[in-house]
Amino acid sequence: MNRTSQGERETAPSADDRPSLSEDRYRRGTRRTGAEPLAASWEPAGRKRRKRRKGMKGLIASYGWRIYAIPVLLVLTALVVLDTAAPTNTGETDTAADTGTGVTTPPTTTGPPAATEKPPVEVDLKNFPTAQLPDGPKFSEQGVGTWAVIPGSTPQAGTGKLYKYEIAIEDGVEPADYNGDPAAFARTVDGILADPRSWIGTGTAAMQRVEGGDVDFTIALTTTNTAHAMCGFSIQFEASCWHPTSGRVIINAARWVRGAKVYGNDISGYRTYAINHEVGHALKNGHVGCAVDGGFAPVMMQQSFGVANDYVAQLNSVPGGDRNAVTADGKVCKPNPFPVAPQ
Repeated sequence: MNRTSQGERETAPSADDRPSLSEDRYRRGTRRTGAEPLAASWEPAGRKRRKRRKGMKGLIASYGWRIYAIPVLLVLTALVVLDTAAPTNTGETDTAADTGTGVTTPPTTTGPPAATEKPPVEVDLKNFPTAQLPDGPKFSEQGVGTWAVIPGSTPQAGTGKLYKYEIAIEDGVEPADYNGDPAAFARTVDGILADPRSWIGTGTAAMQRVEGGDVDFTIALTTTNTAHAMCGFSIQFEASCWHPTSGRVIINAARWVRGAKVYGNDISGYRTYAINHEVGHALKNGHVGCAVDGGFAPVMMQQSFGVANDYVAQLNSVPGGDRNAVTADGKVCKPNPFPVAPQ
């Protein structure tokens, strides 16, 4: 391919016209011809070499404003190293309780799985607001106000006056609230009422679950909104109740799923208490307070709210509360789920 310039093509110089290697063509300012090696100078022409300063003035003269950035970079590097070495919060993911306490849980972070066995949570039974619903899984809030009876029956347990009962779950209670097994929920209730520390242990009551026919009461797992409608909500903390009009022992799903502060992680102990307490109302027993400071709480104390007389009495002072149930005398008991208290 032919290449042309904007003007005429220059003719190549003859060999006689080319300068010899001995000529001073590497002198500064002399134009380099083709195929000649580059001539580099360590110092620009005409520039006087300045004497390098020593010390801080020399550093400032050499690096200018950059010299001030070095300490800042050192500090930032140290902060990054410390932040990287700090331990990671592996707290569990958590939300605020439904009683409006405003307590939040740190976000879940990656890390080793939490231990399956957790030690009981220590609670200040006297000064802590123990009526608040503990944090925990979701629970069923809205049902339809009808209940499905769980089939099954048991032999009579105990020798006192016979009380016949059935067990039901409100339509709208999510299966997760009873582990997806209605029969297992019923067996749990049966086991509680047949325990010799339960009402049959007092010698005044015998229990038998029956299928069909007349019953003295129905133990009914119930959504929170239905429980509020049937039990009232004057003390605005989740609670179960005895509903004499319908003959139902209303077990609030919120409490069945999450338990109560005074029971800590002992959800089984709290469920035992809830059944025994509400069945105690069906047997015509009323609320009482802590009788012996430091002793075990009576099962008819409102342990869902607490086991300190001063605190429970304060809750009951609102309109609609059981004002005569507890005397504010400073006594504090230990949680107890059974009518027959430990000795």
